[in-house]
Parts: sequence; C-alpha cells; structure tokens
Amino acid sequence: MAEKVLVTGGAGYIGSHCVVELIEAGYQPVVVDNFSNAVKGKGDVPESIRRIEKILNTTIEFHDLDLLDRPGLEKLFEKHSFSAVMHFAGLKAVGESVEQPLRYYRVNLTASMNLLEVMQAHKVHNLVFSSSATVYGDPQHLPIDEQHPVGSCTNPYGKTKYFIEEMIKDHCKAEKDWNAVLLRYFNPIGAHNSGMIGEDPQGIPNNLLPYVAQVAVGRREYLSVFGNDYNTIDGTGVRDYIHVVDLAKGHIAALKKLKDSCGCKVYNLGTGNGYSVLQMVKAMEKASGREISYKIAPRRGGDVASCYADPQLAEKELGWKAQFDLDRMCEDLWRWQSKNPTGFTNGPAP
Repeated sequence: MAEKVLVTGGAGYIGSHCVVELIEAGYQPVVVDNFSNAVKGKGDVPESIRRIEKILNTTIEFHDLDLLDRPGLEKLFEKHSFSAVMHFAGLKAVGESVEQPLRYYRVNLTASMNLLEVMQAHKVHNLVFSSSATVYGDPQHLPIDEQHPVGSCTNPYGKTKYFIEEMIKDHCKAEKDWNAVLLRYFNPIGAHNSGMIGEDPQGIPNNLLPYVAQVAVGRREYLSVFGNDYNTIDGTGVRDYIHVVDLAKGHIAALKKLKDSCGCKVYNLGTGNGYSVLQMVKAMEKASGREISYKIAPRRGGDVASCYADPQLAEKELGWKAQFDLDRMCEDLWRWQSKNPTGFTNGPAP
C-alpha cells in the first residue's frame, strides 16, 4: 500500500510540483488547498491538480479546505491514515505582509497550530515544513549556512515562518516521537518541463522571475528594478535561484530523512550561486529570444543586497543537490509562460 502524505497548499506553485514528485516516488498524496493562490478548474478542482492528473495519467484526491477550519481538518484526519504531512499552506507575499501584518499572523500561525494539534491528536508525527530563507533576515555572512542567526526578519511574512519553525522545534523537544524537517528555501523559479504547470501569481507578481516572464510574453510593459546602487556585481540585488523541480526533489529527500527518527532538522535548499536582477533579465532574454524592457526604481524597504545559500548540509545529510543550471531554469519558465500567457486561467491544458 502506498504511503499517504497530506499536502497542505498542494495546489500552489511549490506544492503542485511536490505532488508530481510524490506520485513519481510512489507516494499517495492527499491535497488540501483553499484556492487563495490557485485557480479553480473543472469540477471545483484546482487547475494545477487537474493538469498533474493529465501529465501523470492518474487521479489525485483533493479537498477544498482551509486550515483555519479545525473541524474540517479533524474530519480529514479521521478519514485517512497519513504517514506524514508536507505543510506549504500560508500567505506568502512579503509586501502584503508589511501592509497587513495581523492577517499574516492570524492565518499563518493559527493554520499551523491547528495542523500540529490535529496531527498530535491523530498520532501523525512526521512533518516537512516549507520555510524560507527570510528567517535569516539581513545576512551577517555569505554564503548563509544553517548556523546563521535567525529571527531578525525584515517583514511579518518572514516572522511567521520563523515563529512556525520555533513552534515545531519546541513541539519536537516536548514530544520525542516527533520528526520534522524544516526546509529553508531560497528563490524557487522555473516550471515542470511539460510546460503544463508553473507559477501563476494571482494579480501583480511579487517575485522577480514571474514578472520578467510576463514582460517577455507581453502581459506587462516593463520591469521595475528596485535599486541599482547595492554593493553587488552590477548594483542590483543578488539572490540564489533554484529550479522548483530541484526544490520538490529536496522534499522527497526530506520525507525519507523522517524515517531515520531524525528529530527536528533544518536544511537550506538553494544552489549556492547568486545572480543579480540584471543577470536574470539577460538569462530570460536568452531563453525567450525577446528583449525585456526595464526601468530603474528606488530601493524597496526590507530588501537586502545579497542573499545566497550554503547548501552543503542538505547534500551531506539528505543526499540532495540542485541539478538544474540557470539556463534550464529560464528555459522551463519560458516554456510554461509562452504556453500559458495568462497562466491557468487559459482553461484546459495546452
């Protein structure tokens, strides 16, 4: 019998790519999502999930469920025997979190507490948590390893990730039979090589690459580059971009790690390479064969000059290493964007 894994927020960008990898690795994912960052397809199933069913010629159990709905969550755990949970669900826009901090604290923290308590009540003690490099705040040294201080986050979104990490760590300390892997992502980009699923931000993209791709496809007029006076190679911000499929494979490695009764572990998922905004624009111009217009704008509050990972611990302890280079990330992103110029709202899969 295939192990059942609950995937919260499984219709979103990273969650959906993890669903693909789970199925390919022989697990049976059960997906819950509240459509806060997903598009409804036929039969009230997220379009991303519908397309995965098509790519893999399978069926996926889906529930329209908000983790704030505690009774609904209880009902789900009564119905299924899960071997583990992958927790992606949460609000995730940095800028919005600065404008609506209470909403971010209420949704992200309450959802996670509900999930942990229901897991505990139903004796499900294995968790992979989708965290973020934002927990590190302004880098005190580069590259950033897992020993880098955490908690001095520059925005409420990052603070919610930090608080949830702390909740999980404290819970694992109190409950010795719990195992959790906290994965701190750097900057996921790219898409599944089918071009059928990818990142489809609702509204104006908050992240660089979806915005660049939308400029390339003609949906946006130009890119605003926030700041060109940082102490970096060309004055623009430097980040560690990782292919979303590499990231998803990291989650499968984390799931296997839970089997070792590992307690609570923390790993960076990144490539260890930093690229500037303008280097990313050039890479996307190469992938798309189109010129990408941009304008220099003032720096954004809360942005740091450079941020890239030391991913060696994940390689050593999880046997995981990012495989895809920058060209491949941009080619896969462009395949998704050019096949789906308006994202999932195109309707049926291309």
